[in-house]
Parts: sequence; structure tokens; C-alpha cells
Amino acid sequence: MLDRILDAATDNLRFAKILVQMGLDPNNVTWDAIFSRLLEIFLHNITLANMFALVGAIFFVATLLTQTMVPLRVANMIGCVFFAIFGALTGAVTTFLLYLLMVPINAYRLRQMLALVKKARAATQGDMSMEWLKPFMTQRKYRKGDILMEKGDAANEMLLTVTGRFRVVEINVDVPPGRLMGELGFLTPDNRRTATIECIEDGHVLTITYEKLLEIYFQNPQFGYYFLVLTSQRLLENLARAEAIIAQNRIAVQTGSAN
Repeated sequence: MLDRILDAATDNLRFAKILVQMGLDPNNVTWDAIFSRLLEIFLHNITLANMFALVGAIFFVATLLTQTMVPLRVANMIGCVFFAIFGALTGAVTTFLLYLLMVPINAYRLRQMLALVKKARAATQGDMSMEWLKPFMTQRKYRKGDILMEKGDAANEMLLTVTGRFRVVEINVDVPPGRLMGELGFLTPDNRRTATIECIEDGHVLTITYEKLLEIYFQNPQFGYYFLVLTSQRLLENLARAEAIIAQNRIAVQTGSAN
């Protein structure tokens, strides 16, 4: 079967011309001769620089197949190192500098991702610090009387209090520094605010969009668990507050009935 395919191919003028350029006789050619000639051409043209480029290309393809960010950054860094060596060996200064510069950039991003993963795992031990999220957030200032969000409004970002004082209007509860606001809107089906927040003392917050939160989640699935712990804690606090209010109302009713 293969010999018939080869015989038919050699009758094609274009294929015959390629065989001639390879140094083969179209009238007397076999598959073994073709493979031997290709191997000979490969070994003749391969250089140390090309080997480094080949390995770099393999790691580049690996980045395209990787679904999570940490192994992607590692593969990208290794590929950049090999491409930088290729540029140095071939005297391509631009290629060398480009890939050399990409190594520390990927290393910095990898460090951020590893810190995020570490904090996500620490969430199981009760560490609710939000320091790890700050590099992904932007600062915003508010003055006394400003409304940060209103119940029912469309929600597209989460906030972290840093300085100042903020109050949840519906339940008259102050939000201290270091607390999240607006995270429940990320989980509601229609992304709507669940409460109104007012600034009662000048201060500033850090914000992060829901799109960025989704990006972090898909890059690091561990973040999903960390965020689940955060929101669960807030829901449990709200539940405990509601139970306390119900208990107080029940006591007040019983006291009123006794009188």
C-alpha cells in the first residue's frame, strides 16, 4: 500500500522536483531512502543554538496546553531561558534581551500566584488576612456622606476597607478596616447589591472588579475555596446577627406580655 502511494507520488512533477532537490532519484526511491535522507539533512543542519530554540519551542507549546497559571508561568520561564540562550548563541541581541526580560516578569507574577495559593490554603486554618489580594486592587477615596453602594444596584466590584468608617445602613452596623464589602453581589444570580453602604468618616478603600476575581479564580482554583470561606463567614455573621435580633424581640414580647 505504501509503495503504491510512493509510486503515485513520484509521478507527480512537483513531488519529483522535491526529491531531486533532496538529492534523491525519483525513478529509484524507497521510503527508507527518504527517511534516511531526511535524518541526514536534520543532523547536518542541527546546531547547539537550534537545539536550545527547539527546547524553548516545546515549553512554549506547553504553555498553550496548560490550564492553570502556576505551571504556565513555570513553563514560560523555562522556555524564555532557552530562547534567550538561543539569541545569545546566534548573536540576535533583540531576541536575547526580549526573552531575558520576560524571565523576571514571569518570576514576579509566579511569586504573586504562589502567595495567593498559600493564603488560600491558610484559609482552612482561619487566616482571613486580605494582604495577598492587595496587589490586584486599586485605591479609591471617599468623604463623609458618600454612598459607596445602594441596595438593589448593579454590582461589578468588591471593596476592602483600609481607613475611615463605613456603615451598613439597613442594619446600622459599622464596617471596620480590613473588611470586605460588596462580595455577596459577586455571588447573587443577577449581581445586585444586597445592602447600602455609607461613608461616615473620610477614608479610602481598595477595589477589585468581578472580572478580575473571575480571572484569579480560573487561574488558581484554590482561590475559589478561599473566597467561599470568606463569604460563608459573612453569611454566618449575618445569620448570628439576625438570630440575636429575633431573640431580643422575643424577650421584648414576653416582657410586654408579662406586664
